[in-house]
Amino acid sequence: MTLASVRHARPEDLDRVAELAAEHAAYEKAAPPPPDLAPRLHRLLFTPATPRLRCLVAELPDTTLAGYATCAPEVSTWDATEYLHMDCLYLTATARGHGLGPLLVAAVRQEARTLGLTEIQWQTPTWNEGAIRFYDRLGATSKEKRRYSLPAG
Repeated sequence: MTLASVRHARPEDLDRVAELAAEHAAYEKAAPPPPDLAPRLHRLLFTPATPRLRCLVAELPDTTLAGYATCAPEVSTWDATEYLHMDCLYLTATARGHGLGPLLVAAVRQEARTLGLTEIQWQTPTWNEGAIRFYDRLGATSKEKRRYSLPAG
């Protein structure tokens, strides 16, 4: 897998990205994504003049997509600055441990620099010890918080 590459997702990748997102949700013991995830992602990634979401994919030499990372610019009120929020980073079970994670993170870091942003933030479940070790090895720091969600209606 050392010849794998990371690139921006293309419209024809979105069915596979949706499959990977479903695997990711199952891995994190979350509800599955909606069945129309691929067209929803298309709207966020390719329809607006300035995309709201960015998606990077890890592509193996045989063109199989083995993982993805998504990110979007966000704002920190406390710092009055923008940062890049990495919403998802996922690799298939067979792709883990082969250097693809660092490639995806490097691509997200490059995306932040391209956008003129100086920081990336993300979260991972507290039980995901493999991810925590990976992020620690990268030199990332963590803050204890809980994530909440509330329906708008």
